[in-house]
Amino acid sequence: MRKLSELLHAVDYKRIIGDDNREVNELVFDSRNANSNSMFFAIVGANHDGHDFISKVVKNGCTVVVVNKELEVRDGLTQIIVEDTHQALSLIAGNFFGNPSKKLRLIGVTGTNGKTTTATLLYKLFTDIGNQVGLISTVVNKIGELEILATHTTPNPIVLNELLSEMVSKGCSYCFMEVSSHAIHQNRILGLQFFGGVFTNITHDHLDYHETFAEYIRVKKMFFDGLPESAFALSNQDDKNGSVMLQNTKATKHFFALKSMAEFKGKIIQNDFDGLLLNINNVEVLTQLIGEFNASNLLAVYAVARLSGIDELLALTSLSSLRSVEGRFQYLRSTSGITAVIDYAHTPDALENVLDTIQSLRKPQAKIISIVGCGGDRDRTKRPKMAKIAVAKSDHVILTSDNPRTEDPLSILDEMRAGLNDIEGVLALTIPDRKQAIQTAIVIANPNDIILIAGKGHEKYQEINGVKYDFDDFNTANELFNQMKK
Repeated sequence: MRKLSELLHAVDYKRIIGDDNREVNELVFDSRNANSNSMFFAIVGANHDGHDFISKVVKNGCTVVVVNKELEVRDGLTQIIVEDTHQALSLIAGNFFGNPSKKLRLIGVTGTNGKTTTATLLYKLFTDIGNQVGLISTVVNKIGELEILATHTTPNPIVLNELLSEMVSKGCSYCFMEVSSHAIHQNRILGLQFFGGVFTNITHDHLDYHETFAEYIRVKKMFFDGLPESAFALSNQDDKNGSVMLQNTKATKHFFALKSMAEFKGKIIQNDFDGLLLNINNVEVLTQLIGEFNASNLLAVYAVARLSGIDELLALTSLSSLRSVEGRFQYLRSTSGITAVIDYAHTPDALENVLDTIQSLRKPQAKIISIVGCGGDRDRTKRPKMAKIAVAKSDHVILTSDNPRTEDPLSILDEMRAGLNDIEGVLALTIPDRKQAIQTAIVIANPNDIILIAGKGHEKYQEINGVKYDFDDFNTANELFNQMKK
């Protein structure tokens, strides 16, 4: 149980109507979960307004509500009136769980591409050198070795603070967390105390939500603007917006780069399917990851380790043992020498990066066969761009279904094809069935050819009309390789 006085610490509320001496044992923003012991937050969302469900929560016995306007219902109800219920939820959730972010070193990773890989590699490195570590990511949440299903890139404030609290109780000294632009904009991370923040890169994505690229940049920048003086802010100097991100931060500024001068400087010496040979601050290190984009991710990981006080030799040694994150340039080979690469690339920039990497790795005369789709109910502007990039950088292209969600998969494919001229259109097959698309790619592939299966990566399902069907790109490719003995 928590007293209201504890929960409202540092919350800028307008006033309280009703009994201000109540106790609360749970926080909820879903009216279906409200009861006599809960505090209900009337969240205003894109589709629903929590204020419309006040009568329902009162009927369920709830006596404490957080609202942005005074309600007519008075008897027995405590109303906490605030300017923004999203902000109040984040701050109160922190208070409810004892502000756990202040009891470990929380490091946030944001950017369009590389968040999951960077956060996960940090989790692995810090674990390998003997720390108890937490991870909050798109793929999975972890408390030490315990895995917890991830439903969002960044969880809602209640789940987030509960996870952090559990990490503290289990002795975690670090937590590495993906920070999405949605989470920043919706104040899900408000009230968290960060030890450091990392910027990977920014390209066009989520414009269905943010509407403009300028707004997307502004929201990402808010994360660094909010870092305290005690934190570090680490940014990718190779990205043209890398310096912009840190313009107004109070945190100590640091930069990493492969192509520019920076405090943490890296250079690719060798890049093939056996791994990356890197020069990092004049020390050569052989790593097991592949591709320029992973070189940048590894450099960011090294920089965070050093900024966290990890010895240089220990950091580099640990870096060399790190393996690829599931669904991020994950590959397998058939008995005949065909390579299938599974990658989460779901933005134009990510697709271009992975295809550039494959271009640099392929043997002479080897062909690149790309299988590409775009998710439904997401940024539509990237669909024609991704099709055009795939055709420009592949020998064969198969456009297929990704996660259509509530959209017609054929309509999505039509929008992708709209980015191709008549000649390009001839070079791209359209096969809506994803398994059939993979099977077709294997049929037309020859030894040494490389098949890219892009868009889903670690996801083990296809979402169609609100239903998730089992589908794993890696396992599907492996099964088809075995069936076709290629």
